[in-house]
Amino acid sequence: MLDLRKLRLLRELKLRGTLAEVAEVLRYSPSSVSQQLTQLEREVGVELLRKTGRRVQLTAQAEVLVAHTATLLQIMEQAEADLAASLSTVAGTVRIAVFQSAALALMPDALSMITREYPQIRVEMVQREPERALYETFARDFDLVIAEQYPGHAAPRHPDLDHVDLTSDAIRLAVPTNGLNTQAGHADDEGARRSIGAHYAGPRFVTTVAEAAQAAWVMEPRGAASRHWAEQACRRAGFEPDVRYETADLQAQIRLIESGNAVGLMPDLMWTGRQTTVTLIDLPESPQRSVFTSARRAGAARPALVACREVLQRAADLVAQPRGTAPH
Repeated sequence: MLDLRKLRLLRELKLRGTLAEVAEVLRYSPSSVSQQLTQLEREVGVELLRKTGRRVQLTAQAEVLVAHTATLLQIMEQAEADLAASLSTVAGTVRIAVFQSAALALMPDALSMITREYPQIRVEMVQREPERALYETFARDFDLVIAEQYPGHAAPRHPDLDHVDLTSDAIRLAVPTNGLNTQAGHADDEGARRSIGAHYAGPRFVTTVAEAAQAAWVMEPRGAASRHWAEQACRRAGFEPDVRYETADLQAQIRLIESGNAVGLMPDLMWTGRQTTVTLIDLPESPQRSVFTSARRAGAARPALVACREVLQRAADLVAQPRGTAPH
């Protein structure tokens, strides 16, 4: 009879690519992973792995087993969810992957509600970029992911994951506030300009993306959906942005903007629970970023996971009121 634990090692090798990565994820030694896969080959009586340089490649027969293993794991997860649903208590561990602005805006209230209402649920949270987190949830590293999707930039879809809308927030142009960037379009005086230092990043009057063409920009690193969307917004406005500063930390982005060193495009969730310290300018067509959750369909009915999603929705509803631009 085939051993599901060994079959899972084979599937993990398909997902991760190397024995070392499989060992790290499952907390085995690489030699232990290799030995168990060798035993699996003997048990099934066919070659499953071929060496290609320093890596190993799955044979066609291994791919057959991997496909069946995925089905078996789904059945097992569904059985666990059904068993948990038959109990009178809501308990268990829920591993959540979340991107930064959702971690700041949603998770504190959600965790407080879970602690108060579901004391037998243990939540483990890790910050991840959404695209990576979606794949890792598909690969069973997490139970739930909070992810984002920018206008015209669809998030990756994995067939085993569901997609449940959580909230949306406006994306606005964020520029320094110091009497220079006003809705009236005039600086108070030259002293205000000097007060934020010689490295002020933009023109004196910035009320649109196009007017920030000469400014220094801060954006997330290349490859992030937000970076691609921000670059396209600048190109639609007729210029290539001067991206002098790259950081995935949106709080660091805010600090660069409010200190007068950059301008950037900022989602409204970043201002939840904190004072707006920059001037926020509405963009044409009022673009919205959508925030959603995904979980494996096989385990989505697990009561602890259902409870976490319900609490997250309540936390999202608390911060969903319209936000205006900063005072000016």
